[in-house]
Amino acid sequence: MYRLVKPVFFKFDPERMHHFVVKRLKWFHDFFPLGKKILRKSYHLHSKELEREVFGLKFKNPVGLAAGFDKNGEFVEALSNLGFGFIEVGTVTPLPQPGNDKPRMFRLKEDEAIINRMGFNNKGVDVMAERLRLLKCKHSDIVVGGNIGKNKNTPNEEAVNDYIKCFDRLFDVVDYFVVNVSSPNTPGLRALQEKEPLMHILNTLQLRNNKEGVSRPILLKIAPDLTFEQLDDIVEIVNQTKIAGVIATNTTIDRNGLYAADGLKRETGGLSGKPLTKKSTEVIRYISKKSGGKFPIIGVGGIHTPQDAKEKLEAGASLVQLYTGFIYEGPGLIKRICKALY
Repeated sequence: MYRLVKPVFFKFDPERMHHFVVKRLKWFHDFFPLGKKILRKSYHLHSKELEREVFGLKFKNPVGLAAGFDKNGEFVEALSNLGFGFIEVGTVTPLPQPGNDKPRMFRLKEDEAIINRMGFNNKGVDVMAERLRLLKCKHSDIVVGGNIGKNKNTPNEEAVNDYIKCFDRLFDVVDYFVVNVSSPNTPGLRALQEKEPLMHILNTLQLRNNKEGVSRPILLKIAPDLTFEQLDDIVEIVNQTKIAGVIATNTTIDRNGLYAADGLKRETGGLSGKPLTKKSTEVIRYISKKSGGKFPIIGVGGIHTPQDAKEKLEAGASLVQLYTGFIYEGPGLIKRICKALY
């Protein structure tokens, strides 16, 4: 079915089409009498063999949705009924912000890739927190991750305060947190990946990571463009701060080897999709080997086939996430991956 509608979808602006599709999915799920049953029957694959326990959380399967697809936590229930084992929402910031100027998302069809420079466009953490509170009242079994960032106008010296605000506000309504300091679309953000500021942010959050005896796993999302020396620092930082693990990787600023027209290749922003497949897997393998497998890794970047997912798991990932592959291959990809894993 998706193969039939995909050419139509791809004729229109990708950001507008994204909103069009997810809103119709939510309508079909929420208001069509048999919507939920149809989605579950079509896309769910239930098996004990697919279940995973990672950083203290139980996942129905190891295939999740990466942050950026549902920035405001609007579509979690509908997306979970497409077969995802977990949903990561955000990136969310303390205050609402519009993001960068449009157009800010571009398809590179020849490369099965996307360039985006969204810029953390979202409605703010208060809106997300209320939505997730209502969701958790109905569906406490859906594993939800909260991907948190800083507002564009917040200086890096004060960035920790933005992460604290998001952390505190979402603590009761998410199952794990992701600290995003690796998006290339907020000016200066990647500087927070340097050892000193990153240690400060993570240690500060860890000090707050206890509420009536409950703590949340905190993960760090890293860029695929780090040097081996920087990856060594990441491993050391994770061990020293005792956070739960790493998500590898975010989008890349590398444009080598692309087939798309020069005009598209010159668009600024983060590149995702097939060109990132090997690069993100190499980062996973390096971190897993360097750390001795002491902490979990969520693998993301260029997963378009079940084999791509298996390679990331074999490289050392405990779970995987989809984004661009989900757009290019459709929701059936989740089920195909799950079938290949047992």
